[in-house]
Amino acid sequence: MNEETVKAFMQQNSIPGEHLTFTQSCHSVQEAAQAVNALPKDFIKSICMVDCEGSMIVAIVTGAHKASTSRVAKALDIARPRIATPEEIAEKTGYPVGGVPPFGFDAVFLIDPEVMEKDLVYGGGGSDHSLVKVSPQELQNANHGRVVRVRK
Repeated sequence: MNEETVKAFMQQNSIPGEHLTFTQSCHSVQEAAQAVNALPKDFIKSICMVDCEGSMIVAIVTGAHKASTSRVAKALDIARPRIATPEEIAEKTGYPVGGVPPFGFDAVFLIDPEVMEKDLVYGGGGSDHSLVKVSPQELQNANHGRVVRVRK
């Protein structure tokens, strides 16, 4: 899976938004902000976690925040999940760390309420050189995410 997979998912699911590809790295929020000339607060991070059964959970927070495993556990009424390893992320999502899109693969998605306050957000686009630009409402429609506080 790669950028083309993200583009195809957006097209097949009629997700209004843009897929952007760059020559420079967008691995970190800072790099991504420079690439599109935007502020870090305009970005989201898809923090991948694994529960005790090995299922993928994705906590989506704004670029300025960190995700809380204890808040995720409370929201899902499960034992505290752990942050997924880069290998698990690649295996379970099909994407590399720094390029995981906020939709398009099998996981439980939790979206922090602060994300929903934005008009548009930028998230991973399938590689560390690409981004998706989408409204939070369309993002939620695409991943069937639950809006619940997951930021620290």
